[in-house]
Amino acid sequence: MQVGNVHYRTEKDIPASVALFPLSGALLLPCGQMPLNIFEPRYLAMIDDVLASNRIVAIIQPRFDLDGEVESSEHPTLCAVGTLGRITSLSETGDGRYIISLVGICRFRLLEEAPLKKAYRQGRIAPFLNDLSADNGEDKVNREALLTSFRAYLDANKLEADWESVSQASNSTLVNTMSMMAPYGPAEKQALLEATDLKTRADTLVAITEIALARDNDDYDTVLQ
Repeated sequence: MQVGNVHYRTEKDIPASVALFPLSGALLLPCGQMPLNIFEPRYLAMIDDVLASNRIVAIIQPRFDLDGEVESSEHPTLCAVGTLGRITSLSETGDGRYIISLVGICRFRLLEEAPLKKAYRQGRIAPFLNDLSADNGEDKVNREALLTSFRAYLDANKLEADWESVSQASNSTLVNTMSMMAPYGPAEKQALLEATDLKTRADTLVAITEIALARDNDDYDTVLQ
């Protein structure tokens, strides 16, 4: 796995402790790209610190209830799994903000949070090392089912896609990009994140999309046929 100018191949390449950036409804996957507008003082300080070290930020969702609601707190409990991202670009806006781009490295499990010594949260992690492997099981993805549900979703919402680009995309790019862009809630995003492999993530995305369409359209079965 290469992100920017750095190769991540083994556990030694991944820091044991990282800066935590809680974001509800956010999904960053390996090789995926996430733009962020940083304006809170604590996160501006976080970006300054990680730029001076390894450029790695851990994106993780606050824990949510069955309705997808996050506890109202300055220090909400966090989900168990998140994704490490490397800052690959940064620009200053002139009004005190940073516009950054993160590229996903690998998922991680949060083992424990560190005592709060800085304005932002930090934690000790265990990386998902299989995310660093080139063998991600692309050949096991049911591409036809994925594209069928995607097409049905676009039709139901009167949206269009660049089908030439879609047809040229690898299964990995297709699954992860669609998962990150899907307009679903925190629970669905976390389910996509925690899928054990690419095939499971694709199957989960198809299932979530079918449920969403069936809920909004009684004629969904005829749309797919």
